[in-house]
Amino acid sequence: MSTTSISVTGNDPYDITIGRGVLDRVSAALAPGVRKILVVHPPTLAARAADLRDRLLADTAEGPREVLLAEIPDAEQGKRIEVAAFCWQVMGQADFTRSDAVVGYGGGAVTDLAGFVAATWLRGVQLIQVPTTVLGLVDASVGGKTGVNTAEGKNLVGAFWAPSAVIGDLDELASLSPNEATAGFAEVVKAGFIWAPEILDIIEADPARAVDTTTDEFRRTVELAIDMKAKVVSDDFREAGLREILNYGHTLGHAIEHAERYRWRHGAAISVGMLYAAELSRLAGRLSDSAAERHRTILESLGLPTSYRGGAWPQLLATMQRDKKSRGGMLRFILLDDIAKPTVLQAPDESLMFAAYQEVGA
Repeated sequence: MSTTSISVTGNDPYDITIGRGVLDRVSAALAPGVRKILVVHPPTLAARAADLRDRLLADTAEGPREVLLAEIPDAEQGKRIEVAAFCWQVMGQADFTRSDAVVGYGGGAVTDLAGFVAATWLRGVQLIQVPTTVLGLVDASVGGKTGVNTAEGKNLVGAFWAPSAVIGDLDELASLSPNEATAGFAEVVKAGFIWAPEILDIIEADPARAVDTTTDEFRRTVELAIDMKAKVVSDDFREAGLREILNYGHTLGHAIEHAERYRWRHGAAISVGMLYAAELSRLAGRLSDSAAERHRTILESLGLPTSYRGGAWPQLLATMQRDKKSRGGMLRFILLDDIAKPTVLQAPDESLMFAAYQEVGA
């Protein structure tokens, strides 16, 4: 099976390798002189993390490596400062130096946490991301955003820290349940709406094949989504301009996640958030009725949610107003003027926001 290499350029360039059976490339991506490696992983991947450790333990020309495993809580429970402190403790007791490395092996929450640990240990050590979920592959592992959650919201504490490589082994996705794969696929759909309409065409032709991790259609949509993000973050690493378009659907989506105490999958919340953004775009006179309806049709064809509790609006609004995407207390939404034509709406009238929510409130 061939591999695809997608490059992120800028001050800290790196390649994203996509293929099947490419896990051995993790070792090759380590910088010369790396002697100690921390592999951060969730409990569900304990056996596979041990296998990855064995792959990395091979002697090098400069001597043997020491590979330590750091098992962290699954999903968003792993994205806490206490968990980062646990990883720092492991590294400190093992005398990790600035020439050592961290490997994030898991879904988006794991790669976010691993990236934050790598960014902060001795002010930065080498990071390699090995995503094992759809969300981790197309979104969290690419772009250098790292972070942890707080009681006040998601990803409010973090750092920008680019990996030196992302190894996307599609075989690692084989064990995902259909629900997990579909939820993660919401970020692929987002890429279709804001950048690459070919993704939407592939989904509309056959939704089942689009989300089947074994198909050519799935690989094509994933590569399009990754290529989109690589281009965006190459142009705007620190979200000073273009990168803001990646927040499409995330303003309300993050508020839903917070309201649900992160029991909703990220992709499910973002699905509702995208439909809300589409309806807000439509009511603001920017997006056609047909383009807004296309959101609902595509999301529902994949089995993704398109509604949330109607009575939750006051709580969601309060959370959005303190979200990191607001500036000077003013809310900013990424909207669409058309498919693949994202734009910004700042400080929308609350009556307009509420009216848009009526389209998704159950």
